[in-house]
Amino acid sequence: MEFQANHDALTGLPNRNMLHDRIGQAITYARRVSGRLAVLYFDLDHFKPINDNFGHQTGDELLIAMSARVKAIIREEDTLARLGGDEFVLLMRNIAQETDAAVVAQKLLHALSQPFALAGQQLLIGASVGISVFPEDGDSSELMLTNADAAMYRAKTKGRNNFCFYSQEMSQQTQGRAVLGLALRHALEQQQFELYYQPKVNIANSQVIGVEALIRWHHPDLGIVLPSDFISVAEENGLIAPLGEWVLSTACAQAKAWQAAGLPEITMAVSISTRQFRQQRLPELARRILSETGLDAQRLELALTESLFMQNSNAVIEALREIKALGISLSLDDFGIGISSLNYLKRFPIDIVKINQSLITAIDAVPPDPSMAKAIITMAHSLELPVVAKGVETQAQLNFLLAHRCDAAQGHLLSQPLPATEIEVLLHERF
Repeated sequence: MEFQANHDALTGLPNRNMLHDRIGQAITYARRVSGRLAVLYFDLDHFKPINDNFGHQTGDELLIAMSARVKAIIREEDTLARLGGDEFVLLMRNIAQETDAAVVAQKLLHALSQPFALAGQQLLIGASVGISVFPEDGDSSELMLTNADAAMYRAKTKGRNNFCFYSQEMSQQTQGRAVLGLALRHALEQQQFELYYQPKVNIANSQVIGVEALIRWHHPDLGIVLPSDFISVAEENGLIAPLGEWVLSTACAQAKAWQAAGLPEITMAVSISTRQFRQQRLPELARRILSETGLDAQRLELALTESLFMQNSNAVIEALREIKALGISLSLDDFGIGISSLNYLKRFPIDIVKINQSLITAIDAVPPDPSMAKAIITMAHSLELPVVAKGVETQAQLNFLLAHRCDAAQGHLLSQPLPATEIEVLLHERF
């Protein structure tokens, strides 16, 4: 009974209760000898798709195998604990300096990046690791875990599969995000948002063939706030669904208004976050908004990110097919980062491939590295899919894309995002 109360039933590792006790003991000892210790808080990247695709039994087997692999690389005096789900903590006692924790974090990431042979498959995962160090980052078990968790969140925002040390700035940012979340709810009620539109240009003839809707928040104190500063907060607070619905409805209504004004018919692209896709029945939402606004479905493009396709579930495929049946185009946004795969382009009903801006920037970097952009263009064209380059900022980049037959581009070299009235002027000038 005592073992069951202090250990995880699946992996046999210490649970949260025992972990708190061991961290407390380690802190007491470290105080007495003026020593140091580290808490490494980590969870697995892309674990949910494995449960969805291969079943929870395979997911459980993966957690067991992962635990054994981590235990094999740590010292006997250290403690590996499971908090629940795919969240784990490693307590390192008696470290000499912070770099000791960094070395173990690197070993941990390397161990978890190796394939796991389960369910007749080679399964790949990664991890995001946050590190807090005593005495700098806390003087209690609860505070050490809280701060390590905050550092892990920062590691995720930096691209996952890496580690990050805690800093005081993270606590301030956590508080700031909470305040921002409350302000977002008020902003939705007060209609403080506006859409800007960035033109998409045919590279061969410089003609505007579409625009991408980009949200802006007119904050009463901060001025214009960009989506990179508040979309993740909206996702955490459950506001991404109503916010995303407003964006889609407003963009479709604007596209229809331009048509009614006699402007050329162009495609309206709207980004859909993975969290929004999960929270809403997107085919039904799109059908209703098209009906309400009167926009032709062929003039709407929904941009989806790779994280959605990584789920690889039948439910996702069925929803995408429903959207396609309406006549809406689907684009794979920011292709080339994450775990890009030709399989996405073959398995899912994709119409357009959009190259991530970082790969466009690499075209004329020092030293230049155009290989990924060139490979994506070639690969997409072999599947008869048009390619859009995002974030084009120099003439050299545009010349390269033209030479390699990229179909379209958007970026500040061509036009920065503009409010609706300025897009109207631009369309009058270009046609």
